[in-house]
Amino acid sequence: MNKKTKPSLFWAGIILILVPGLIHAYLLMPFPGSQDLNAITFCYYLEKVVQPLRIVGAVMILAYMAFYFIKDTTKQKAIKVGVLALCLVSFYYSDKVYKAEIMFKETRKVAFANAIKSRVPHSYLVIGVVYKGVAKAYPIIYLGYHHKVQDNIAGKPILVTYCTMCRTGRVYDPVINGNTQTFRLVGARHYNAIIEDNATKTWWYQSTGKAAVGKLKGAQLAEVPYEQLTLGAWLSKYPGSQILQPDAIYTNDYADLKDYDRKQAVDKDSTLKNKDSLMRKSWMIGVIVEGQPKAYDWRAMVRKRTYNDKIKNTSLLIAMEKDSMNYHAWNSTVNGMPLHFQVNADGHLTDDETSSIWDWKGLCTAGSYKGSQLAGIQAYQEYWRSWKQFHPNTLFWKEE
Repeated sequence: MNKKTKPSLFWAGIILILVPGLIHAYLLMPFPGSQDLNAITFCYYLEKVVQPLRIVGAVMILAYMAFYFIKDTTKQKAIKVGVLALCLVSFYYSDKVYKAEIMFKETRKVAFANAIKSRVPHSYLVIGVVYKGVAKAYPIIYLGYHHKVQDNIAGKPILVTYCTMCRTGRVYDPVINGNTQTFRLVGARHYNAIIEDNATKTWWYQSTGKAAVGKLKGAQLAEVPYEQLTLGAWLSKYPGSQILQPDAIYTNDYADLKDYDRKQAVDKDSTLKNKDSLMRKSWMIGVIVEGQPKAYDWRAMVRKRTYNDKIKNTSLLIAMEKDSMNYHAWNSTVNGMPLHFQVNADGHLTDDETSSIWDWKGLCTAGSYKGSQLAGIQAYQEYWRSWKQFHPNTLFWKEE
């Protein structure tokens, strides 16, 4: 090797322009092993230095090319040119192919239609929000690609989110310290989407709304209540609802999520083969009652349909409709009396105490409690791995 060429200058530059970006892409995307590392703080600060390090590396390489490259042998020149070409390929993958905000673009055309004009099938699952009498529905197939829709309802700003890696939606109030923020999709940690607000550049977990790292670390986005159910079921409750329409630009991207809301995929991350076993990607219904998280196994609920439970001082009913898509969580105490429910032969809910009949909106339609309405409890569909990660003290129910 010709020492006069100072090859270390070139190779140090290559390391600086190549390695930080690759590590950054690896940690913020679901590559094997990457999501199991507790590395969100490292990722946050790494993102801030990737470009400066690349600039330093580029200066070192340019200096080498200007003063020493001409002294290299033909073979040495060919190797270095080849490595530079590989760097360009690497940039393409780390800064475009595997960059979350480029892979999953946010719709710039947030368009809605009523039930008559909507093009969305009634079988699609939606995230439904009601505020001051205004109802809006956001189909999960569209949300799953975009990951977030920044909208408003009756003048109130809302951030509607969905993460396909943890299979859960959340709706938040995007107002932070009195200012409405816009958010960008950063990537993922622990198989959950990370979003960043534009003002403080803080990183927030999608599934909890908690600031994980940055200026506002430890802060909490206020959650806006929502329901997840089929569009048909939503419209039966709110026939005047506005429905988010697909953005034609992303038709092919939506197609990639066909049947996403229908099929529980094989859990390739798990060594468990029994379909009834608890796996990382097992579906859960999750609730947080009086500060206590609890998860209910989805498959067991499909079989059982109703489960009467009590968490601390709250009696509750977890219920699954016949279509195995629409689920509910209600406070089952009415007029101070905890009620216990089952599904009767006609497919209606009935309480054991008075044999009153209740519909799947939680309204009593016949019997002693006719006209009474069960109070809803916020419930989430989520993968077990995500629920357990963000709620380590969770309780768990599975049919024996």
